Amino acid sequence: MGTANNCNVPEDLLYWVREHVWVRPGDDGVLTIGMTDAAQHLAGIIVTATPKKAGQKVRKGRSTGTVESGKWVGPIKAPVTGEIVGSNDALLTDPKILNRDPYDEGWFVKIKPVNWDAEKDELVTGAQAVADYTAFLQEQGIDCGGE
Repeated sequence: MGTANNCNVPEDLLYWVREHVWVRPGDDGVLTIGMTDAAQHLAGIIVTATPKKAGQKVRKGRSTGTVESGKWVGPIKAPVTGEIVGSNDALLTDPKILNRDPYDEGWFVKIKPVNWDAEKDELVTGAQAVADYTAFLQEQGIDCGGE
C-alpha cells in the first residue's frame, strides 16, 4: 500500500488523480470504480450515497451517482465512457462504508467501458500513481493525517 500525504493509495489500482477516482479492471473487462481515501477524507462523514443503477449509460467525466456529507455534495465521476452494469446497493443503507473501506467494500459502481484501450492511457497506477497523487494533494493542500 502506497501513501500520498498520509492518504492510502493501493498501488494495484488505476487512478484518475484529479477526480479522486480509482479503477479496478476485472478479468471480464468490467471496471469497478470508487472514490479514493483522499476523497472520503475531504468529504468527512458520508451521510448519503446514491449510485446510478445498472443499465444507465455514462460518459467520461459525468456522474455515476452522488455522495453527500455534512461538508460536501457531489458526483463520483466516470473515468471512462460505458454502461453501468452494477451498483453497490449496500451504500444505500450504510453510506459510511465509503469512509471505512473506500477501496474494497466501498466500491461505487461497475462499468463496462466502450473504449477502454483509448481511455485507460489517462489513468495511472503503481509508483506513478503514488507520485502523481502526492504532487496533486500537495498542490491542493490536502493531507489525510489528522487536522
